[in-house]
Amino acid sequence: MLKEKVLSTIKKYNLIENGDRIVLGVSGGPDSISMLNILNELKKEKVIKFDINVAHINHGIRENANEDEQFVLNFCKNKNIQCFVLHTNIKELSKENKQGLEETGRNVRYNYFNKICVQTNSNKIAIAHNSNDNIETIIMNVIRGAGLSGLKGIEAKNGIYIRPLIEVKREEIEKYCEKENLNPRHDESNDENIYTRNKIRNIVIPYIKKELNPNIIDTISRLSEIAKQDINYLDIQTEIAYNNICLEEKILNDNVYKGKKEAKIILDLRKFNKEHKAIQKRVILYSINKLFGSTKGIEMIHIEDIIKLCNRNIGNKYLTPNKKTKIVIKNKKIYLEFVN
Repeated sequence: MLKEKVLSTIKKYNLIENGDRIVLGVSGGPDSISMLNILNELKKEKVIKFDINVAHINHGIRENANEDEQFVLNFCKNKNIQCFVLHTNIKELSKENKQGLEETGRNVRYNYFNKICVQTNSNKIAIAHNSNDNIETIIMNVIRGAGLSGLKGIEAKNGIYIRPLIEVKREEIEKYCEKENLNPRHDESNDENIYTRNKIRNIVIPYIKKELNPNIIDTISRLSEIAKQDINYLDIQTEIAYNNICLEEKILNDNVYKGKKEAKIILDLRKFNKEHKAIQKRVILYSINKLFGSTKGIEMIHIEDIIKLCNRNIGNKYLTPNKKTKIVIKNKKIYLEFVN
């Protein structure tokens, strides 16, 4: 049964613990309504003692958006679950922020989920990504030229975000909806092959299943698990190397963008050059992430240029991979600095 499979995933990744309060992102589609139904049953059975609230977003894009909203509200009312709804206009926000619809929608969703999480004194947010979503993400990462980390796909747990359905296939969810008479909503935009994900979902994966490997979802899932193990080991080795190489950290707070002029990390150039290139790349990324809280805007070509500069061991040279980051080589040291 699907409920047992989801419970197994929850226990495997320690997604839900006694005393948790969880906000569920629910669109009304098969994935999210199945997640809501299953978690509500587990809650009632007191297998784990936790509470749930629902957050729904009416994006104002689709003609059926209001019907989707009413469906989720009615479903929650029948289950005696509190439901919070946000009305927004993604198209207008997309134009204002000069972002694509997908990126804007994602930002709005996660910002609202976080808001409701605080408002309800919750400590976790459940997202209904499934195994197929994970495979689609991995294929997208490969197409875009992502490194080893791209094979990790979607994590079952990432900070406060949990994904109880991440090991469940889409076809299993559809069968569950039929069996439980959930009658989920259908987002017709998923049928339009104008977005990369939809092309992978509706064209690429069906072709691979038919012509190359009918078990492609399971195959890539295994690849992802192997990659995660390797990445976890490399992460440990990177932290060990960083601690050995780092001479000084001056990280004034978590957000150096707020007028902090002296945030920097200094690395020992000689020790850095002794490390394997795979570790050198990761140490640079690890350092930048420590400074800024992310590596957004840092491409692999930037990392390669930084490593070349370090290997040449030429003093008083610098690189600026983006407007906020400056890498300086001088006095046999590597300076990673925040540029105000």
